[in-house]
Amino acid sequence: MAEADPPAHTISLGTGVAAIDAAAWDALHDGGNPFVGHAFLSLLEQSGSVGPGTGWQAAPLLVEDGGGALVAAAPAYLKSHSQGEYVFDHAWADAWARAGGDYYPKLQIAAPFTPVPGPRLLSSDRGGALLLLRAAEAVVRQNGLSSAHATFVAPEQMPLFEEAGWLVRRDIQFHFANAGYRSFDDFLGTLNSAKRKQLRKERLRAVEGLRIEELTGAAIGPEHWDAMWLFYQDTGARKWGHPYLTREAFDLMGATMAEQIILLIAYDDEERPVAGALHFVGADTLYGRYWGCLTEIPYLHFELCYYRAIDIAIERGLARVEAGAQGGHKLARGYGPVATWSAHFIADPGFRRAVADYLEQERRAEESEMEWLEGHTPFKRKD
Repeated sequence: MAEADPPAHTISLGTGVAAIDAAAWDALHDGGNPFVGHAFLSLLEQSGSVGPGTGWQAAPLLVEDGGGALVAAAPAYLKSHSQGEYVFDHAWADAWARAGGDYYPKLQIAAPFTPVPGPRLLSSDRGGALLLLRAAEAVVRQNGLSSAHATFVAPEQMPLFEEAGWLVRRDIQFHFANAGYRSFDDFLGTLNSAKRKQLRKERLRAVEGLRIEELTGAAIGPEHWDAMWLFYQDTGARKWGHPYLTREAFDLMGATMAEQIILLIAYDDEERPVAGALHFVGADTLYGRYWGCLTEIPYLHFELCYYRAIDIAIERGLARVEAGAQGGHKLARGYGPVATWSAHFIADPGFRRAVADYLEQERRAEESEMEWLEGHTPFKRKD
């Protein structure tokens, strides 16, 4: 359990990030990760992407000092389902339901619909972070919830969750690490011959008969957001049955975050937009977030989401590219396996033991998978 809070602090559950002063919220993090910033979290609320009817009720955890100043916060949501999280607990929900319990609502500490590791406890000191953990536990216990979950937690914050007794879960993503490359060809030179030829072939095939436009900031106009919305709807319908974000969310991204966005759009030989990919730029990372294509074009997904992202990272001197959840096909394209982390507070002792046993078995399987993946990267073997 987290330590007792000093009496000078007030802990509360907010009604949304949009209702909080932007400067006060953003003072709690370094600004390097766009998905915990006030602009991104509030636009999800203002666009109706989270809120009534979505199964995501914004309920940020807030800690204020004796003078009423915000000193710690966590983006949190009361969830009535497990969609849009990318850390799958459906089996836990089913098990708890069979035991006669109500798994939902649950408390979710996360950036909605965004499988990107980042800080989940926004605080300038350890004490504030521990108060947030205590607050999450109190919300669960006082409201009879089954659990609280923090997903895609920055690795440096995981010891705080472990110290508080939360269960730890590990998964795998695939990220590109920029080893100081001067160009894409420089990167290709680190791959084995077969993969090097494969990637060159894919890049040539992907853009045959197409024009690729790269846009950022004020250059992204309404017509570009219209096109991206069509692309996103196509992907959302195929992957999830319906898109998570509303149309208004894209307009608000353009209005409030355009300088942090790089939009790639592919046009056919009649200058019709046929595919697009939307990337966010962080302090040292390019984040690939949304993609869609109106017609099947071989290798274009790889070009816009992976290869062009590598180009951009090299040009801008960014340390890495994170291209979203899952996707073992990224491995063959120079994106190496990286551990991602989540933490889970389960209120019922018996249910907690069952989940802990499940996670131990999962961890052993995941460690074997990680070992296999690390041995099958496309890079040249070192003597």
